[in-house]
Amino acid sequence: MDASTQDRSAAVEAAEAYFDDGRFRAVLARRVAVPSTSQEVDKRAHLRRYLAEEMTPELERMGFRCSLHDNPVIEGVPFLVAERIEDPDLPTVLTYGHADVVRGQEGSWRDGLDPWALVTEDERWYGRGTADNKAQHCINIAALGFVLSTRGRLGFNVKVLLETGEEVGSPGLREFCRAEKDRLAADLLVASDGPRLKPEAATLYMGSRGVFNFRIRLHSRDGAHHSGNWGGVLTNPGVRLAHALAAVVGPRGEIKVPDLRPAPLSNKLRSDLGKLEFDGGDNAPEIDAGWGEPGLTPVERLYGWNALEILAFGTGDPTAPVNAIPGEAVATCQLRFVVGTDWRDIVPAVQRHLKAEGFDDCTVEPAEATPMPATRLDSDHPSVAFAAASLDRTLGHPPMLLPNLGGTIPNDAFSEILGMPTVWVPHSYAGCQQHAPDEHVLAPVCREGLQIMTGLWWDIGENPTAAVGRL
Repeated sequence: MDASTQDRSAAVEAAEAYFDDGRFRAVLARRVAVPSTSQEVDKRAHLRRYLAEEMTPELERMGFRCSLHDNPVIEGVPFLVAERIEDPDLPTVLTYGHADVVRGQEGSWRDGLDPWALVTEDERWYGRGTADNKAQHCINIAALGFVLSTRGRLGFNVKVLLETGEEVGSPGLREFCRAEKDRLAADLLVASDGPRLKPEAATLYMGSRGVFNFRIRLHSRDGAHHSGNWGGVLTNPGVRLAHALAAVVGPRGEIKVPDLRPAPLSNKLRSDLGKLEFDGGDNAPEIDAGWGEPGLTPVERLYGWNALEILAFGTGDPTAPVNAIPGEAVATCQLRFVVGTDWRDIVPAVQRHLKAEGFDDCTVEPAEATPMPATRLDSDHPSVAFAAASLDRTLGHPPMLLPNLGGTIPNDAFSEILGMPTVWVPHSYAGCQQHAPDEHVLAPVCREGLQIMTGLWWDIGENPTAAVGRL
């Protein structure tokens, strides 16, 4: 074993010791205790506190220059930018995470659990933000430290961007990236969010499906009217909208709006997806095999196709119905979409389709949620091959290569606005219950995350030009 390999092993062993002796858990417990939810305005002071009191001191100890920046769009949702420039001529890697979490949902967690306290039960560590995203960015930043303490330098430049508004749609992120394009300039993004394909399988993905929320509304008249006096002669908007929705999405979830359907899967994408197996873990729901686009496998539907969901459908008052014909019905819908779908045409496309189907009394409008485009880096990109080889070197087996995440992350800010290839290394799993009570991470996945990220940072430092895809 040569000296470089010995040093790499020593760095990975230091990461393992950091987990095994409880230091990582202690840091994560302290950070979970900060109720940094961006969804509740009265708690947004904790967002800046998390950046200033938790992340800045750790980064400064590693020689990073840190600065906090106000959000250009929304008050109280700041950014942290940190940079360690070892040599301006070296390639630069940007890493990203989000410090905010969804609301705690206090009182809805199972007995013995508190969203703001890290509780260990066997391999599960419970607490709000454990999976999304505190454990993930804490792993990546800690791993940089093990390379520094072992090698004495990284061997490449690093910039860190932590936002605090991801759980409210990343308002201001794209504007901030445009305004600070020079400050954030890098050759490659390496970051972590979302789940692995299987809890035990290290995964790389290179983008995500996009997301767009919209409403279909039918306003027949102001107010409700007695169903005995008027039933049979007044249009019921609930009935009418139910049939309009059935014209948009079929009984098995198939998309019936032609312009919302993506292009057929390419041979390469079908081949890439054919190598994958999805497993949400022990507490995940069972896949409904007959749901979604006919002729596709579950993996192809989840990662290579669009999904149209009805998130909510309301008419009258479902909690206290009365004998009256309601005057209005509204449905909130969502399209998760792959690369090639133009989100700007979603509302016009649905409106055109409804008119053609005889539902020109229905109106389609965007919902308040921020649209996020779909992104996907080709799996043949040199940076993907480099990262996969690094994980193989650490684990002794290659990771799964997922073209894009089924969920949505603000990857377009990096791939489109900042113009860099993007490689994501998730440290969670699909059954983690993020955005719900009882959110948790798996201890073995966190430990392995520290191993593979330490190895990946080490390997980037050994050959930074190859890591960022330069010949």
